[in-house]
Amino acid sequence: MEYDYKYFIEHIAPTASIISVQTFPDGSYGNIRFLTVNSTSIEKQQEFYEKVGADAMHNVEVKEDLPYERYIPKDKNFEEFCYRSAILGETLHTYIKPERMPVWLYLTAIPLKSDKKDVGYCAYIQNVTEAPDYSLMANIAPDISANVLRICMKLRSSTDFTESINGVISDIRELCGSEYCCILNTDFSQRKCSVLSEASSDKIKAISMEPYINDDFFSVVDTWHSSIAGSTCIVIKDEHDWAELKESNPVWYNSIEPIGLKNIILFPLKYHAETLGFIWAVNFDSENTLKIKEMLELTTYYLSSEIASYHLFKKIETLSKKDVLTGVFNRNAMNNRIDYFVAGISDPDSPVCIIFADLNGLKHVNDTKGHFKGDLLLKDAALTMQKHFPDYEIYRAGGDEFMVIALEADKEAMTQKIEEFRKAASDPDGVCFAVGYSYGTIIDIRNTMHRADKNMYADKEAFYQDHPERKH
Repeated sequence: MEYDYKYFIEHIAPTASIISVQTFPDGSYGNIRFLTVNSTSIEKQQEFYEKVGADAMHNVEVKEDLPYERYIPKDKNFEEFCYRSAILGETLHTYIKPERMPVWLYLTAIPLKSDKKDVGYCAYIQNVTEAPDYSLMANIAPDISANVLRICMKLRSSTDFTESINGVISDIRELCGSEYCCILNTDFSQRKCSVLSEASSDKIKAISMEPYINDDFFSVVDTWHSSIAGSTCIVIKDEHDWAELKESNPVWYNSIEPIGLKNIILFPLKYHAETLGFIWAVNFDSENTLKIKEMLELTTYYLSSEIASYHLFKKIETLSKKDVLTGVFNRNAMNNRIDYFVAGISDPDSPVCIIFADLNGLKHVNDTKGHFKGDLLLKDAALTMQKHFPDYEIYRAGGDEFMVIALEADKEAMTQKIEEFRKAASDPDGVCFAVGYSYGTIIDIRNTMHRADKNMYADKEAFYQDHPERKH
């Protein structure tokens, strides 16, 4: 019996098409084609193309019964979606934002009867929203919705972000039936990455990504976007997928092949146009692949937002503590630290050494060579201090003044270190510090600071007596 798919699709109001999926006796699939589209698709094709761009859509002109790759880039998730509906007979819904598109897609696939033994069909219906529609996000299976809600609540359940994110990754691992889950921070501008959180199953020996995170590892991370290929994620769940990965991304394949993974699902964590990191689960429950994928598609949206907020907070916190020019702690951080000691929170009898170092000749450099050269001198001065006092707290106390707080420092060793620093920073034509220091205890830290500051000014006066031309 021959079915009139064109007549059927024309009676669907939104953008819709009939997808044909070729199937083989072993259950695998071959060509996937847009068999026919409705008039709404034709009318909105140009509008959609202008929204998503050439990277997301190859052609505007609609010609029926052509491979789907003629219109959009090859996408394993799209293929899986069509296969499950056309061949396995599942009615599917999903609401996604593909990486390559600036829009959200609400997709429905309805299995149709086939007039051929080796071809399956489904109706593929698409609605486009430029901003996320939260009512559509909620239109998912009740169990998935409940799990995502629980994860979102856990994200906000504690003021300790690390505690919250560790609880979330543990829940995600359990929901995926996975042996291991990980969230990786990425900084593509610096080509660096770090583990934000990870969780392992009790059934296996605890594993960690930390030993593998080095400069070379980013060359693997760099390939993940190409494997995701503008879609929402990548799922590798069977021998066919592994063989395809080996061919398309040998760098990634070779890095994980020795581990002997059964499967992996990996999602980018995107906030606006920035990739904040990735989340993945390995050796997950493959029988629930679709549910796991839908759960992670929604979870990563909220997770990305939370991570972006955390990064912004940390950046603001860092700026409130760090001197932007030199990179050492600023005066605000110094005052807070001294207040902490004065409040008696730490051991009041703990020994402390305070060092004041004032940069000689900065005004002379600013006046004769310009403030740009003066800023360079300040940066060099901070680097000199960091080189000689790498294990202690360094603060920029004022324009040309620095302070070091050395807790639990051995007096004899510290005195030798200070004298070495004094000699290294005594070039009148370069980094030249007036140095003063004093020893005391935490309970007496303000008096210790006063003595160190007084000694520094005595050293400064001696410098200007020897170099009066540098004072003005």
